[in-house]
Amino acid sequence: MTNCLKVRDDFRPLTFDAEGDSFRLEAGSEASCFSGDLFSQKELRNRIEPWLTSLFQSEHLSLLAGSGLTHAVHSIAVENCAAGMGALTLSNHQTEIDQAASQAAEAAGRKKGNLEDQLRVANELLRGLEILQKTAEVKALSEELQTGMQAFAQSILSSEVGIATAKEDMREQAFNTLVTFLMSFASRTGVRDRLNIFTTNYDRLIEAGAELAGLHLLDRFLGNLMPIFRSSRLDLDMHYNPPGIRGEPRYLEGVARFTKLHGSVDWVQTGSDIRRIGLPFGAESVEPYLQAPGLGRATAHRLMIYPNAAKDRETADYPYVELFRDLAAAVCRPNSTLLTYGYSFGDEHINRVIRDMLTIPSTHLVVISYDDPLGRIMETYREMGRPSQISLLIGPALADLTTLTENYLPKAAIDKTTFRMSELLKQRIGSEPPPAKRFATEAAGAIDVSDFV
Repeated sequence: MTNCLKVRDDFRPLTFDAEGDSFRLEAGSEASCFSGDLFSQKELRNRIEPWLTSLFQSEHLSLLAGSGLTHAVHSIAVENCAAGMGALTLSNHQTEIDQAASQAAEAAGRKKGNLEDQLRVANELLRGLEILQKTAEVKALSEELQTGMQAFAQSILSSEVGIATAKEDMREQAFNTLVTFLMSFASRTGVRDRLNIFTTNYDRLIEAGAELAGLHLLDRFLGNLMPIFRSSRLDLDMHYNPPGIRGEPRYLEGVARFTKLHGSVDWVQTGSDIRRIGLPFGAESVEPYLQAPGLGRATAHRLMIYPNAAKDRETADYPYVELFRDLAAAVCRPNSTLLTYGYSFGDEHINRVIRDMLTIPSTHLVVISYDDPLGRIMETYREMGRPSQISLLIGPALADLTTLTENYLPKAAIDKTTFRMSELLKQRIGSEPPPAKRFATEAAGAIDVSDFV
């Protein structure tokens, strides 16, 4: 599989293929950073790691994780990709729904519709039938949609089940890699803004990795037993007072802001509120956890997974408007870096925010993806027309999660001891005279002037 790299001052992406333990540039690719067409992983690391390390210390840093992250961790744990989403099977208006879903997918730049497109169109059709007062058709379609949403939720949980029930050594390796990946971003100096983590995934893989890493996630949910989604979330943070210090408190390490742009499998609409239920990671089914008294006999049709099943427009838009506002506010700022991992640029509403971000000259976009099967990443790269503000790491030699964390991402600890040591070495080297001058000084010092008096 061809790999694509564009970092630093590269004018255009470099393409290369693996050749044993080395890599060879493809015909037509030229790189002044490598001595020849053949180069090693060490040379790649020397070019990539310092660049990413400097970008990760931007004033504002955000991570956007797509389904590729779930597939990568699942592949490490189970050695195959996570379960995909099957098509929605209906007995009513199947042809019309499929056609409308395909048109919506083409308008968004995708080749064919998926389950999300079908559910979105089916929900719109359901609302139209309610307006037309087609009672029998509404009942039939509602029941089928409930079954479809249940199957959708089950497919989301299946990836969690695969990781949670994997062999112990493989599961530990998968989670250790995920923890290293997350902490590479979260380990920022105290004077920098908090890391913002965004994801389009419905599963709780990032939450599970954050728990293992001891990373505290700040989101819009408040409460302990059954947290509720709040629009009035203040700019909450976590600080501490070091012993004997006076003045402003310091940032607590291991804290990040977290936003699930498309909702989550454990978000449920209860009346006018959205709550997060206590669904364990790797649960076989969501149904038993929907039977709590406070949920009002909720069904899978009320899960807040985009497209959600809410019937009124205000409630349908309510959580997602707030979440996308958080995305725009986080990335569309000067001196901001956004890194995407496993995101295929198939969501136009997200791409629009990224385009607006790049209109600020001091922003930068880093795209890391295992592959680009539909060509959407490179197409978006060309359409945006800002190559100097975009870095690309595409291909298994660059974006494989294990390879990425071991070779190219910054180390997961930005500690002051390292900086103190480097400063001390600089001072010592700067204060020492050159070797030839030092030798002459030492030779002159060996002669006692009193001998000539």
